[in-house]
Amino acid sequence: MKIFLSELNSELIDGILPYWMTRMIDKENGGFYGQIDGNNQPHPASPKGSVLNARILWTFSAAYNYYHKKEYLEVASRAYNYCINKFINNRNQGVYWLLDHNGNPLESKNQIYALSFMIYGLSEYYIAAKNAQSLDYAKILFESIERYSFDPDLNGYFEAFDENWIILEDLRLSEKDANEKKTMNTHLHILEAYTNLYRIWKNEKLKLQLRNLIEVFIDKIIDPNTMHFQLFFDSDWKPKDKEISFGHDIEGSWLLQEAAEVLDDLELINQTRQIALKMVEVIYSKGFDQDGGLYYELKTDGILDSDKHWWPQAEAMVGLVNAYGISKDFTYLNQAIHTWQFIKEKIIDEKDGEWYFKVDKKGNPYMEEDKAGIWKCPYHNGRACLEILNRLGY
Repeated sequence: MKIFLSELNSELIDGILPYWMTRMIDKENGGFYGQIDGNNQPHPASPKGSVLNARILWTFSAAYNYYHKKEYLEVASRAYNYCINKFINNRNQGVYWLLDHNGNPLESKNQIYALSFMIYGLSEYYIAAKNAQSLDYAKILFESIERYSFDPDLNGYFEAFDENWIILEDLRLSEKDANEKKTMNTHLHILEAYTNLYRIWKNEKLKLQLRNLIEVFIDKIIDPNTMHFQLFFDSDWKPKDKEISFGHDIEGSWLLQEAAEVLDDLELINQTRQIALKMVEVIYSKGFDQDGGLYYELKTDGILDSDKHWWPQAEAMVGLVNAYGISKDFTYLNQAIHTWQFIKEKIIDEKDGEWYFKVDKKGNPYMEEDKAGIWKCPYHNGRACLEILNRLGY
């Protein structure tokens, strides 16, 4: 285990974080580049995404909170200043989805997923910098989500709105998603954001809504027959597909438990621990390849997408270590180490740094996929390292 932890620590401080510190800084236009391609070439004219920038803010704030190295706080502060000056729409108390490379709005829609990640990053930055303005912005975005997105009649949160908070016809987060009013993915990241915000702001409304989110997952999103997340729903929670996302399942298993622990509710903690263990048991039995990698997803038609994306590998390690913490069953810890071996051998780009976006079943990387972009970020792999180092006492 010592080697495992030492290698994760080294990958974070010598691999992941330096890549983003040295390659992504946009000195000409401010903030960070919008894209680095699979051949490690920056694209200075690419659009800049709110989710990527919020995730950079969270990652370097969290890295500073663990290591207390000033260079991490400097990058976090750069991300913070760009987010509040460019991405936050002060007029409508929302978040621009996409900016051009000069920082002008390209897509002004309020995607609740993006507001959630901005809350996540802002709340972590408050812990790092003790910046009261950061917490104020997080509170404003929380109120926007509750005012415009929460469904008081049927529960849960609607997906997307225009700049003036009118619900959109096209609600999709990305082209691969179903155009449905409510999704597991957005609810998962509202949960994650509210959990982090409640650590620093013990607000009663936030507490109630965080508890409600946990209950929504238990009552509506988790399929009790399979212990998988259902992914897409209409407004009254009728499931609209049968696709299985292995990465989201194992990520959600520990995020649900974390939320209950932050609420400090013993009954809910016990319930979410049992749910986490059941979910990981299912993923362990059918989600992993023999090489230790976690498959991407099982389609509604039963076809397995055997590609291995970077982020499910990272989340798999955390979910497995969390299951080990609950059960003390070394099967899960050993699988986490096995997945780490796969990451080292196939996912990490030893030559140029960072992790490949995805590899095929044989472990060959898709070089046409970005190293950094609207979706490719340092948050999943950076967080996995920090979570495991914290949990296993490095």
